[in-house]
Amino acid sequence: MDWLKKLAALLVLIGALNWGFIGLFDLNLVTAVFGSATTVTKVIYSLVGLSGVWLLLSKYKC
Repeated sequence: MDWLKKLAALLVLIGALNWGFIGLFDLNLVTAVFGSATTVTKVIYSLVGLSGVWLLLSKYKC
């Protein structure tokens, strides 16, 4: 389970960096690498979003 948490943190970090590049340079790295509106791009965005939710829930789970 520890590797899953590290993977989720890595995906969230990638998502945060991507948003930083979008905001600062108007450059979306995910679409630049994988293309716009492809299945791979949608999967990456979905995994980043789910990782963020999972980390948030695991941090505040009681």
